[in-house]
Amino acid sequence: MGKRWSEAIAGVVFLLPFLAVLVVFVGWPLVNALWLSFHSYDLFSAPRWVGLENYRFLLNEPDFWISLRNTTLYTLVVVSLQTAFALFLALLMDREIRGKTLFRVALFLPSVTSSVAISLIFMFLFFKNGGLNQLFSWLRLDRLLALFGLAVPVDWLGDVHTALGAIMAQNVWSTAGFFMVVFLAGLQDIPETLYEAARLDGANAWGQFRYVTLPLLRPTTFYVTTIGLIGCFQVFDQVYIMTGGGPLKSTLTIAYLLYQEAFMNFNMGYACAIAFVLATLILLCTLLQRRLLGD
Repeated sequence: MGKRWSEAIAGVVFLLPFLAVLVVFVGWPLVNALWLSFHSYDLFSAPRWVGLENYRFLLNEPDFWISLRNTTLYTLVVVSLQTAFALFLALLMDREIRGKTLFRVALFLPSVTSSVAISLIFMFLFFKNGGLNQLFSWLRLDRLLALFGLAVPVDWLGDVHTALGAIMAQNVWSTAGFFMVVFLAGLQDIPETLYEAARLDGANAWGQFRYVTLPLLRPTTFYVTTIGLIGCFQVFDQVYIMTGGGPLKSTLTIAYLLYQEAFMNFNMGYACAIAFVLATLILLCTLLQRRLLGD
């Protein structure tokens, strides 16, 4: 047996534990969920073959289209805002400012805090007598809210016009710190000589940002938007804790609809069909995003 074969066998042996875990905890559940998506199954009786019926029912179910609309809107707004906000924070933290380390830690802290704890804190802020309404009242901005047709004090999580926006704001705030660190790593990988060359060519601060920073941050931006997109399409815990999908299904998302069907209605086959439709949507959006960013 040659040396190359010995090395190949040794590599496979080292990979075996990881491959075993991957097959048992990822591969088998994935195949089983796909199989269940073609069955009617309620956890208490044997699965019954229904073919594509779950997928046909999904396309005719109004709740699915409501959840798809809410999830798409949520993803577009949150991914755009959190990416722009994280880049702004990274540019700020990349400068020589006093207390930079303290600010970096403070901004990163929400991303390592439990989303349940953060959601509970934001619930108190968004109550009618919460901190946000008191701040608007103190700044005399409550009349401005009334101009937008909102009843003052605003029930941010109980109003169909503001509930989804409130969850968006919470998510942007809690995830921007993590993506700021990713952008910071990308910024520090850009050679200073490129900025010097740009300055010699007469580029101002905006020109350096437009023609040096942004193009060289493209791989980082692709990573940030892809991870943000996947997370937004799977948003669940904030909806579960803050609104329960209400009011009037204004915050019903695909992941929350999946949870309702699987663990409240025990319609496991239909829930698996929703899961595979969600996975397909994420895959298509990621491929589209990769094509647009040219990475």
